[in-house]
Amino acid sequence: MRAYIRHPADVPIEFSPVLDVQPEKTVAQDVSMGGLSFCSNKRLTVGSVVKVRIPIVEPPFEAEAKVIWCLSRPDRYEAGIEFTTEQDAFSARMVEQVCHIEHYRMWVQEVEGRDIDCEHAAEEWIGKFAQDFPTISG
Repeated sequence: MRAYIRHPADVPIEFSPVLDVQPEKTVAQDVSMGGLSFCSNKRLTVGSVVKVRIPIVEPPFEAEAKVIWCLSRPDRYEAGIEFTTEQDAFSARMVEQVCHIEHYRMWVQEVEGRDIDCEHAAEEWIGKFAQDFPTISG
């Protein structure tokens, strides 16, 4: 059993260069103040624009972002993107909060044996952890 709350670095995302129609599915490695990082099967060009979709929330989060770095690894590429608007960055942070709350709900069930719904998990998470959640302004 885990005795800690996992950072939601497994948020499923889809991305594609703006002109591509077929998105690649992967998971976010890190969600930061203004963007996120993830693994890709393809090299992404720094400065190019990608479409990002996070389907785990309803309605799905969708935005365009600029590739700010891309590193080659032996079996993949790691890329970092920056959202192009403050509203998109804020919305992505809200998605991250939803993921934290869902991980908290699963942790409570696994570690404490309590089965709580999403609303109660959100109330508890906000009371315990929201003050430590970084703001969009840093």
